[in-house]
Amino acid sequence: MATGERGKSYSSSQPHDGSREGERGWKPWVVPVILVANIAVFVAVMFINNCPSHRTPFGSCFPRFFNRMSFQPLRENRLLGPSSHTLLKLGALERDKVVDGDQGWRLVTNMWLHAGVIHLLANMLSLLFIGIRLEQQFGFARIGMIYLISGFGGSILSSLFINNSISVGASGALFGLLGAMLSELITNWTIYSNKAAALLTLVVIIVINLALGILPHIDNFAHIGGFLTGFLLGFILLVRPQFRWMESQSLSPPSRGESKYKAYQYVLWAISLLLLVAGFVAGLILLFKGVNGNDHCHWCHYLSCVPTSKWNCKN
Repeated sequence: MATGERGKSYSSSQPHDGSREGERGWKPWVVPVILVANIAVFVAVMFINNCPSHRTPFGSCFPRFFNRMSFQPLRENRLLGPSSHTLLKLGALERDKVVDGDQGWRLVTNMWLHAGVIHLLANMLSLLFIGIRLEQQFGFARIGMIYLISGFGGSILSSLFINNSISVGASGALFGLLGAMLSELITNWTIYSNKAAALLTLVVIIVINLALGILPHIDNFAHIGGFLTGFLLGFILLVRPQFRWMESQSLSPPSRGESKYKAYQYVLWAISLLLLVAGFVAGLILLFKGVNGNDHCHWCHYLSCVPTSKWNCKN
């Protein structure tokens, strides 16, 4: 099975006016709710999986005292979780079922499933580190939208290129939050101190996480699709008033002649919205027409797995 990889955390530097304008005292609740929902879904999946009730050629379920909540044998699932059959039955992403089976809902349900305890912990810790900070700064509505839409975008790109395995996990949504952090830093560039250091740190984190996606059994296309979606959404949803405009709010009304937003922010907003809509429309049309992205990009499969002497990407 192909699973997503976790994202890494990053906190952008504070606005240099010292007022901490970016943090308006939002109390995060959407991120904790998402976390609890993912854990609850995993528990339900393990209950339904009921490993002891099914014979497996890979060995015995463990630990036995977990009874129906026990994990599949390690030879079958090294992430300590359910079987691929159970994940597929409950909504894992598989291209054929989406395209030929009219099961487009899998583009959404797969982001709430995880392949095992290790997979779940990695993603949920990343969600806490990334999501809590963003929700404190921008509120639940915008961060919730970025999370869900980015996960959907990752599923679309994954379905266009992953044809021989199933995919589960919230990694596409998490990479969307990382992408949004990058575009937020760019579009609000003038109000941050230590810009170069913040940008370099975030880029390194993103590159490392995407590089990990070339390992087998990791759906890097979901990462890339989620990242690109979140990157565009950041320009649309995470625009802040600029520093000089914020300063002017302490002046008398006749002095408030400066626009709240810069011209380049409006341009980035418009371009990003256009690209986002066009990308989703084109992606969905190609997907439901049954187009295989690998037929039109013969090197793209290396973005998700690079074969070596240690592993075979087709296995």
